[in-house]
Amino acid sequence: MEETLSRIVADLDELRPPPAASSSSLLQPPPPPVPESTLSDLRRLVGAGDPDLLDRLFEDLASRNLPPSSLAQCIGSAMDAGGNPRLSLLASDVYLSLLLSPNAPVLSLFAPMAFVSLLHSVRKSVRSRKAAPEEDSGSGARAPAKSKRKGGRRGSGSRNSRGVGNDGVEEGEIDERLFFAVLEKLVLVMDLIHLDRFPDSLKSLVHTVAELPTMVPDSFCNPIVHRKLTNLCSQLLRAALRPEHGDQAHSAAEVLKSLSPLIMLAKSEVRTFALSFVTNCMVDAGKECEGIKKAVVNLRKYLVQKAPEKSELRALAVESIMEIFRALEYGDRVSFVEYVVKMTEGKSSFRLLAVDLIVPIVMSLKDPLGVQANEANDPWGLRCLQVLIKRGSDSNSAIRARSLSNLVHLVGFFANDDRSCKILKEVLGIGDGVSRKTEATINNLLKIRCLDEKAAVRKAALNLVTKLTSFYSGSFDEVLLKTMGMACSDPLVSIRKAAVSALSEAFRKFPDGIVATEWLHSVPRLISDNESSIQEECENVFLELVLEKISRVRLAGSPHNYSAPYKLHDKEKDFERQIDLLFPNGALGLLREICNGEVVPWIKKICKSLGKKNQLRPVVATALQNMIKASESLWLSQSLPIKEWTAPQGAWFLLSEVSAFLPNAVDWQFLHHHWQLLDKTRLECEIKTPLTHGDWHDDHDDVEPCSVTWAGDRVFLLQTMSNISLELPPDPAADLAHNLLKRIEGFDMRPTEVNAHVKVLRTVCKQKALSAAEADALILRWVRQLLSKATQVIGKYISENTQANEEGSFFTPPRSGNRRGRRSMATSELLPQATIAAYTVGSLVIVCPSVDLSTVIPLLHKIITSGDLHPKSKLLPAPQVSLKDVAASLYIQGWLTMGKICLIDGKIAKRYIPLFVQELEKSDSAALRNNLVVMMADFCVRYTALIDCHIAKITRCLGDPCELVRRQTFILLSRLLQRDYVKWRGMLFLRFLLSLVDESEKIRELADFLFGNILRVKAPLLAYNSFVEAIFVLNDCRAHGGHYSSQSSQSESRLFSIRGTDEISRSKRMRIYTCLLKQMAPEHLLATFAKICAEILAAASDGMLSIEDATGQSVLQDAFQILACKEIRLPTSRNSTLESPEMDDESNGSGGTSPAAAKGRVISQAVRKSLIQNTIPIFIELKRLLESKNSPLTGSLMDCLRLLLKDYKNEIDEILVADKQLQRELLYDMQRHESAKARSEAAETVAVMGKSGNNHTPQASNAPSGVLRQSKSSNELQSNSRVASALADATAEATARSVLGEVNRGTSTPPLSSLKVPKVRSCNGATGSRGAPSNRPREVLESLRRQPFGSDDEG
Repeated sequence: MEETLSRIVADLDELRPPPAASSSSLLQPPPPPVPESTLSDLRRLVGAGDPDLLDRLFEDLASRNLPPSSLAQCIGSAMDAGGNPRLSLLASDVYLSLLLSPNAPVLSLFAPMAFVSLLHSVRKSVRSRKAAPEEDSGSGARAPAKSKRKGGRRGSGSRNSRGVGNDGVEEGEIDERLFFAVLEKLVLVMDLIHLDRFPDSLKSLVHTVAELPTMVPDSFCNPIVHRKLTNLCSQLLRAALRPEHGDQAHSAAEVLKSLSPLIMLAKSEVRTFALSFVTNCMVDAGKECEGIKKAVVNLRKYLVQKAPEKSELRALAVESIMEIFRALEYGDRVSFVEYVVKMTEGKSSFRLLAVDLIVPIVMSLKDPLGVQANEANDPWGLRCLQVLIKRGSDSNSAIRARSLSNLVHLVGFFANDDRSCKILKEVLGIGDGVSRKTEATINNLLKIRCLDEKAAVRKAALNLVTKLTSFYSGSFDEVLLKTMGMACSDPLVSIRKAAVSALSEAFRKFPDGIVATEWLHSVPRLISDNESSIQEECENVFLELVLEKISRVRLAGSPHNYSAPYKLHDKEKDFERQIDLLFPNGALGLLREICNGEVVPWIKKICKSLGKKNQLRPVVATALQNMIKASESLWLSQSLPIKEWTAPQGAWFLLSEVSAFLPNAVDWQFLHHHWQLLDKTRLECEIKTPLTHGDWHDDHDDVEPCSVTWAGDRVFLLQTMSNISLELPPDPAADLAHNLLKRIEGFDMRPTEVNAHVKVLRTVCKQKALSAAEADALILRWVRQLLSKATQVIGKYISENTQANEEGSFFTPPRSGNRRGRRSMATSELLPQATIAAYTVGSLVIVCPSVDLSTVIPLLHKIITSGDLHPKSKLLPAPQVSLKDVAASLYIQGWLTMGKICLIDGKIAKRYIPLFVQELEKSDSAALRNNLVVMMADFCVRYTALIDCHIAKITRCLGDPCELVRRQTFILLSRLLQRDYVKWRGMLFLRFLLSLVDESEKIRELADFLFGNILRVKAPLLAYNSFVEAIFVLNDCRAHGGHYSSQSSQSESRLFSIRGTDEISRSKRMRIYTCLLKQMAPEHLLATFAKICAEILAAASDGMLSIEDATGQSVLQDAFQILACKEIRLPTSRNSTLESPEMDDESNGSGGTSPAAAKGRVISQAVRKSLIQNTIPIFIELKRLLESKNSPLTGSLMDCLRLLLKDYKNEIDEILVADKQLQRELLYDMQRHESAKARSEAAETVAVMGKSGNNHTPQASNAPSGVLRQSKSSNELQSNSRVASALADATAEATARSVLGEVNRGTSTPPLSSLKVPKVRSCNGATGSRGAPSNRPREVLESLRRQPFGSDDEG
């Protein structure tokens, strides 16, 4: 070691600075670094652990006038050497070893600059190791060359190969053992030095230690190694908090500030280390030091200020804040709660963060609602709930959604505690015991938010309704219920799912009444939804809430237990009461609502789908049979006539649907008994005038309700019998077939009954026949039999009607008498039978298409053509009277039957389809037109090519005067369009547009759904391609050569246009325009903007579109309104931090930059460019043209231009950079137009004020009502400065004109107190008293009279 010691001293003596440099006191150059060989020798010397050698080292250095501070400076220079990080780390290790050596002069060796250099070397070593793999992967040839240059700097004879180099660590890399040795020695050195005099050194230490876990290389990813690093960092940070290193409050603040970026990181070991140090070490230290505690308490507020806006990072920030929150004492927690509540009144980012913090805060503290508190106070938990409710109406959609979602979590959190639920009900304003002041607090909010424009808000509101359902008592809010039903038709899948869940939860809580009705009208229809998951959910809730509830009815008691003697006139009421007691839980009401006409199609689909999946249980069919049996027994037990009994409404319908998949669960004896009962009652309640169309559930004034219900029950009973016909024994099946055939031959049933009988008869024949050929032959035989009898009945009626018409036809005047009256009576009696016979023919044709129709087609032809009376000779009167007039039901039924025949025979269809189209155009019967539209839709599916040329005539029914025909046409054509049987071409799309503004609300809803949901996906370019043409068509404008060529007659164009410049017509057209614009993508909005400018505005300025024509002016005015509406405007990039992304179902609510925001900025730039290049020149040219013609459209143009440039007011210089004079003229014209507009508004107000008070006597003008109206008008106008100034000018002008008028009439001027203008001084400076005559000279008034009052705009 003696040689090593001598070499060290000699090397250090060589590093002594020259005398000239040492004499200078300013800008001293840094001392030369200690060579690596010397550092290696120093390391071996210190590592030997011999105190005597170290004492001799410091003595030898002192003898050569080298103080320890000089040694520290040289080692510091080596630590600052940037060439080799390993050399810097070696110097740091030697420096720390010298400070830790026994009897070392610590005060002399320690230097702030050297300490900072040490920290710098540690950071540099980690960075170099982290960057090394990147350099190696970037170029494989660089590493050897770099190593060669570094090795050759000292030459091959250097002592560079000694020391650390022998450990096998290459240059440019760090030795992991050496790195941790430096950190461990640094921890020990912190016990020897005091950094209170060197705050910068302490700050550098804290920042370095806090950054180390984030800077470690990949080799430190080993959990054991990383844990060792974080432990050392924790020890260093704890040491920095000791009082000997300075004020602990400042040190704690510096440590927390350095750790805050780590706390805000994504989930990682680094974040865990930072949070663990704060929540464990610093919180424990805060118990002993108030300064540290205060710093930790303020850290939450600091993190709030630094929290990011993106949802994922914001959630991590909330989690970090809550971990610190839980580690603090109760008092500090409550103070932070108050701070969070105040945050909800701040800017949007703070409000959003506060809303997210409230939920974990409330859940983390004990008794937040003050349930266990004895004294009456205002618990902070209630304030948090009130804040969330208030933020549910925030202007920012993200905050609204988050507040409602957090309310969902809190409601679920408190739902398990009865006392908390009671307090929660009072806060939310629901349930019992709620005062009128707070009543329906949350309900009013939910009604609005369920219809919010943002999808995330709607979804959160529906989820909250689901959670709150258990809190409701009494009745459910009807308006909120309707709102939930509307949400089931939302365009987004997630919203529909949430609506189904909310309605189903309400149905579970309130199984009857309006909830059941709304559920059945909203949820079952989703069985036809495009989303399979929604279909499955619909099936599951129907199975749970409907079928299982009905299946539980079988457990009810026997009806004989409820018999009791009541008065006769109360028996029916008693029956209603007893039947409700017999079937509780709303089962009867549920069945009654199931058979509603709007619900029936969806129930059929659901039952069919469940049956195919084998999810229908036999107990459902058993329960329905028990309900029918129990109802009959209860009726008979009270001695009521059986002919007036009806089964529970809907029971037979549901049984007919489920029996198709549960045939073994239905008892044949039960069906046979009720078949005989219903057939017997049919004869007693026979309907004298059968209906030719209509459903079994319709109400009819001329038919007894009992007979209508029995007819419907017979139909469903027959369907049930058809479903179980395979299980019938041979003899009952033969008897059933014989009875069915006899009833059909009577031709005295309702049409629906005829269909049911025919279908059951066919099913029985097929089930019981030994082979398919035998079944077909059997069916053909009875079909021919029925067809022959039906032909005879129809022929007999036609012949009788012809004879009755021929008698007296050739006599003038026509003969009349008893004979003709008897014949007419006989004919009228045959009409119902002939009508049912014609209907039966149609049913037979569908069942057996191969039957010979040669005898019946001539009769049907005679019926449907009887309305066309074209006698060959004009000299004689027509020998016929049209069946259309005397037998309308038979006439309509003839068309229906002929349509069914055409569906099975293409040759007949080719001949008769033109007749159908002709009758559709000229018929004055809405019922016939409705049926013809249905037939034409069927023809379109079967004979697409034949119907294609008649589509334009069919679409005329979209403008039919009958609402039913319009709705039917719309629905049928929509289905054909979706299935591609009809194409969106020609005028079809344009005619569909009028359905958006139809008089019928149902048609408008259907149109909104078609355009908003179906076409938006199926034909996204349709609205864009037809938009400009729609403007011309809706205005019936033919003044443009390139648009709206004569594709239709003038009458048709009038029918499908909304002509006129009145407010109603304009609003209807704008309603259509805005609906189409909402379907377009941003790029299509931009293209539509350009097309309107090029094809309408430019065409008007070029003379192609006549502005002299009324329709041309209307088109131009519509174009101005469209360009100014908000739907065509694209969102700019301003103020788009939180609301820039659309918060739809797939949106994560993140703010800041996103692909959607970037796309929006690109489109915004395109809009500005389009404005520069195209729009402004067109507007300027058109403005000049309109001004030259003194057109009233100039105002509309200026309004449009002002709104377009409103968002680009600062860019007007850029837009009009080519012509400054034009820019000034445009701005002046805009200001002038606004001034004139304000003056016009003021003049209207003055006129109203004059009518209300100034046109009366001075005493009458002071009436309270006039004053109130005047003050109200004035207050509304004072909000606009231009309007206010114009109001003053116009008021003065109107007053002057009024004064002149009274002078000319010789009346005296009223006192100034009665005038609504400021008092003015007279010529001598005095003010007139109340009621005194005016002192104004008459000459002044005469001068005013002679002075013209023109417009101020002339100046």
